[in-house]
Amino acid sequence: MVESLLGEVMENQRSALLIYDGECPFRSRYVRMLRLRDSIELRLLDARSGAPEVHEVVAAGFDLDEGMVLKLGEEFYHGDRCIEVLASLSSSVGLANRCFAAVFRSHTAARALYPVLRFFRNLTLRCLGRNKLDLSS
Repeated sequence: MVESLLGEVMENQRSALLIYDGECPFRSRYVRMLRLRDSIELRLLDARSGAPEVHEVVAAGFDLDEGMVLKLGEEFYHGDRCIEVLASLSSSVGLANRCFAAVFRSHTAARALYPVLRFFRNLTLRCLGRNKLDLSS
């Protein structure tokens, strides 16, 4: 499924929007490190910005405390599916990108590892005294 998505995206030269928690040190570092293939234009949006796109994602039922959201065309990918798709769209530039792609292109690996990543994200935010997102309004 991801491979067919990749083919469609590469053919249509789409842009993508990644909504993430800018106060999370892991997610912030990840999005700075992330490099997608040249044919994909990635726009980054901090979920704490209150931008209309953030409200659109929340209204669609996605919990940004539980995972980042990638909007690619008209499709939304959340949490483990988000990192799986991002891994499939990653360029081979940089060791970190290659390692990330090698692990997370696998649906099984992404699904198994994402809850662990989320646990450490939540623990780190708590240790740093940062609040979870409050986007319920």
